[in-house]
Amino acid sequence: MQVWKFGGTSVGKPERMHSIRNLVTATTGRKIVVLSALSGTTNALISISESAKANNVAEVEQKIADLKAHYDAFIKELYQTEAGLQKGQQVVESEFSYIRSVAKTRPFTLKQDKEMVAQGEIMSTQMFEAYMQEQGESSVLIPALDFMRIDADGEPELEVIEQLLTDMLAPNADKQVIVTQGFICRNPRGEVDNLKRGGSDYTASLIGGAIRAEEVQIWTDIDGMHNNDPRIVKRTFPIRELNFEEAAELAYFGAKILHPSTITPAKLRGVPVRLKNTMEPEAFGTLIANQTTDREIKAIAAKDGITAIYIHSTRMLNAFGFLKKVFDIFEKYKTPVDMITTSEVSVAVTIDNDTHLEAITAELREFADLEEHDHNLSIICVVGEFKADNEGIALKVFDAMKHIPIRMISYGASEHNLSILVWTKDKAAALNALNERLFYYEDAMKDIFSAQ
Repeated sequence: MQVWKFGGTSVGKPERMHSIRNLVTATTGRKIVVLSALSGTTNALISISESAKANNVAEVEQKIADLKAHYDAFIKELYQTEAGLQKGQQVVESEFSYIRSVAKTRPFTLKQDKEMVAQGEIMSTQMFEAYMQEQGESSVLIPALDFMRIDADGEPELEVIEQLLTDMLAPNADKQVIVTQGFICRNPRGEVDNLKRGGSDYTASLIGGAIRAEEVQIWTDIDGMHNNDPRIVKRTFPIRELNFEEAAELAYFGAKILHPSTITPAKLRGVPVRLKNTMEPEAFGTLIANQTTDREIKAIAAKDGITAIYIHSTRMLNAFGFLKKVFDIFEKYKTPVDMITTSEVSVAVTIDNDTHLEAITAELREFADLEEHDHNLSIICVVGEFKADNEGIALKVFDAMKHIPIRMISYGASEHNLSILVWTKDKAAALNALNERLFYYEDAMKDIFSAQ
């Protein structure tokens, strides 16, 4: 069995839902199909929640009416029979009735917030399953809220998910397509919760790991993971193969096609993940598994919104326990550190979430001196084979960066990653310079010598 996940843009138009049905039924073998909310729906539901919190009744009603109008028009194009349209209308009327009831809840708390945002996935899957039934396909909808669980720390409980999902799949062994929701789950209190934004990828990987799937396919609107950011760099290309570690590095450091958490459950259970393009389904895409290509440099990614914290203390010299005290504070405030560099009496770290920055720095000042923080920074991550015996690979990276101011460097902790901290204003220049030096330099040299 395979797991196929389709994101918001892939289900964002009626004709794209038609395409999904064609894709999942064109090949043999059972599939679990994980769907996101229709594109724009999650943001619209969040906006409705914000108006509900502000007790702006008129604004809530208008926003709900606008969103429902979109769905009313959507189903008229989605279904091809009167019976199908009636079923679609029942889904939309029922779910929007629920949305209105949630919006009227007082007080409007985080619980209602999460119930509201979950309706996007609940509607898209019900609409798609009704369309599959209209077309006479062998399919069934199983609610993610009946098997997807997280613990008190918001972490998925893979063993629990595996048991619940196995129990739900057993009576549906004759169905070729199992439809379910991405993103949504239940917490230990049994309340509706979610896997955070982008969590539909995570859902697919968790399901794939739970059932030991043949493969997890993440379908988006681009042809796999590219070697660089195509929005900034002109000459990019899709990467055919990555191993789990390389893909995890790229996802964490900014490769938008893949949610950073996706790789973990798949890697844990040895399930390959393939990134595919719904617009070009025949394209190979990117395969993430234990194997990889022998290309020395695989890809480059960048992560914005970085803050650098500079910590100084003479007590660090020849002392043990100093770094533990520093990282205990970051752990206390659940703030991950991306990069770290040290000298005899100083340590510099970067974070991508400054929500608790003031509290963190206040506690750090109890035993260390702090310089003024740097904001508006970006981490550029170069992913490849950075093994100790690989000669000259770092030189290529820094040769490309010779005209770009560098704030920090992280190299040696991983065989797959060299990270460089730069000012965000220099990010585009750095990405383009690295792209030309690391991927096209040899071709350019060949052209020069062949012309002589």
